[in-house]
Amino acid sequence: MTQTTSKLQTLVDDIAKSLTDPASLRTSTGAHDYLPQSLAGGAAGITLLHSEYTFTRPTHSPTLRAWLTAATRGNLNGSSSASLFFGVPALAFVTSAANKATGHYRQAMTQLAAAAQELTRSRLDAAHARIDRGDLPALAEFDLIRGLTGLGAYHLHQDPDHDVTAAVLTYLVRLTERHAASGLPGWWTNHGPTGQPPSDYPGGHGNFGMAHGITGPLALLSLALSSGIAVPGHTDAIDRICHWLDEWQQDAPAGPWWPRTITLNEADAARCDQSSPLQPSWCYGTPGIARSQQLAALATGDLARRRAAETALLSCITDPSQLARIDGPSLCHGSAGLLQTTWRVARDAETGALTSQLPGLADLLSNHLQSAPRSTELLEGSTGAALAAQTAATHEAPRSSWDVCMLLA
Repeated sequence: MTQTTSKLQTLVDDIAKSLTDPASLRTSTGAHDYLPQSLAGGAAGITLLHSEYTFTRPTHSPTLRAWLTAATRGNLNGSSSASLFFGVPALAFVTSAANKATGHYRQAMTQLAAAAQELTRSRLDAAHARIDRGDLPALAEFDLIRGLTGLGAYHLHQDPDHDVTAAVLTYLVRLTERHAASGLPGWWTNHGPTGQPPSDYPGGHGNFGMAHGITGPLALLSLALSSGIAVPGHTDAIDRICHWLDEWQQDAPAGPWWPRTITLNEADAARCDQSSPLQPSWCYGTPGIARSQQLAALATGDLARRRAAETALLSCITDPSQLARIDGPSLCHGSAGLLQTTWRVARDAETGALTSQLPGLADLLSNHLQSAPRSTELLEGSTGAALAAQTAATHEAPRSSWDVCMLLA
């Protein structure tokens, strides 16, 4: 074990040991802010860390049980707002991880899976009705964090041959078809990236991000196709998204990049107003977009796109000006997300060029973890950073499959 991997494992151990008592989360967040069913920031997310930790430390299973109990206590949210990152589907996902780690919780896993299927069907009915009306979608209808792409990621992972998995993919095919009235892509939304009303974001926007934009659906469609799961129009949908990414690719001396969003004015002018790449994050930046395109290329046998996606990521992480924008350890937009994304791309890459960059990214995460204040969140805190650090320290794919929630695998 190198000095960096040893240091990372020590940090993982420290973070896991600091999160042994679920009551500490309730105390630190305040009772009114405590959302145990949140994958992003509650007990559900912390359960993922303890599931991964339990694979190699079976004596840790009581701690895992305590957090899973905390996450599932009370009335479970199965409303239309529930998603992969909150409520019943989030709990179904983490219970599946706990089952993998311990062999227990099978009944709860089965019941939660059935509830998530029912919820997904309801949301699909609403989405198809919206398309039939000719309306444009909200990001929360289709994105990874709040929408049907996240639900589809869970179903593809949990039960790929179930009809609800195919139903989500069929919806995503429809989503990629052009909007009949406007001619805009079917995923164009009238609102801004954070849900601002149309008056604040005239004409809406097109979103490129893995977390909230169209590269999330691209990743899911591609992972499904690689798994042998396909629906009518499947490859056409992948091609439509890839063509749009090609249209908006920006070329610079440091390598290609994509805007985070484009406005209606930019679309009409066929010109991107963003002058340079921003933070090289999983959620919105080149890393997440590159992984989605690599997955598409692997699914369709497109060697040129595969090489281009891998080159784009390599150029990004070897550009000092882009790397300097990463100033914290988070999964969402920090060094943990950059490392986990690069690790996944490198594992599937044609050459070893990306693998050679992993030690430097591991050093970056180690430094950030040592200097940043500790927090409990999965996406923006120490919990998620510890999971990425565990991957780097062990050089093994997550046994709990936790990064399915990032659509990296």
